[in-house]
Amino acid sequence: MIEIISATALATVQDLGRHGSLGYGVGTSGAMDNLSLILGNLLLGNDENAAAIEIPLFPFEVRFTEDCTFAVTGAACGARLDDVRLPPNWVAHARKGQVLKLTYPSAGSRAYLCLAGGVDVPEVLGSRSTQLRGEFGGWQGRALERGDVIPAARPGLDQPADFGLQTVMTALALTVDGLPAIRVLPAAEFECFSEQAQGEFFAGDWKITTQSNRYGYRMEGTPLLPREALEIRSHGIVPGVIQVPHGGQPIVQMRDAQPSGGYPKFAAVIEADLWRLGQAPIGSKVRFVQCSYDEAIDALERNRAFIEDNRRWLSVRSLEGNR
Repeated sequence: MIEIISATALATVQDLGRHGSLGYGVGTSGAMDNLSLILGNLLLGNDENAAAIEIPLFPFEVRFTEDCTFAVTGAACGARLDDVRLPPNWVAHARKGQVLKLTYPSAGSRAYLCLAGGVDVPEVLGSRSTQLRGEFGGWQGRALERGDVIPAARPGLDQPADFGLQTVMTALALTVDGLPAIRVLPAAEFECFSEQAQGEFFAGDWKITTQSNRYGYRMEGTPLLPREALEIRSHGIVPGVIQVPHGGQPIVQMRDAQPSGGYPKFAAVIEADLWRLGQAPIGSKVRFVQCSYDEAIDALERNRAFIEDNRRWLSVRSLEGNR
């Protein structure tokens, strides 16, 4: 078990998301960087969908109230267990009373604290993810607070430790002109925007504004203007959809996106790249790159291959360690 001793807000319990309930008005939630969550669970021998703590603001500190094996993945956040620095994407043993501190990241924006067996909270609608707007799931349906004591499903030190994996950001790096590149597909109202707007969207830098959160990333750049005024009824949307309000500054729907909205759909971030946007810090800039449907599928396959390569390496390592 761990006790939250940090006053930093907005850390939540997340797994890979709540699927199958969009028709009832329930969004997916889930980790903003699903690949880093999976890696943390693989390091601990957990089910890959086990819940962990997603940390978007730093410094973040917890005290272990029992011996526990844990892993920290995602952002390179200078993790320290008492006075011992831990490498990125690393699994370690913590003794009762030890303090883990995560500092401001040098790369990425979200870290995942994974515990042996996963964070032990009840499933709600098939997921342990926190749904902040609905106030359910996760830990009491809210962000973690100082004094919360969060249980691990498998406390103790029976898992191997002191090894790690390459980070997702290093293994799957993708940039354009030195900025993180996010691949997108044109969406339903793409052709309703002028050719100039379409060109500027892909040619320009886009800043992630301070009005961004798990619900949506508000982008700042050259306004995107339609060929003529658009009036659209509310319709279904999913994470990744890029909508354009009347002011022309796009909003990328993120993991806590509501299931419907009425703004024009300009494009959609491909599923394989949503984690890239989830790891882009608030205030930083990104570039959007148009891709084809086949390229989007290939990108998803590369993500899966990366996970499978790491799964095999860990399996071989485990077999060798048991000889």
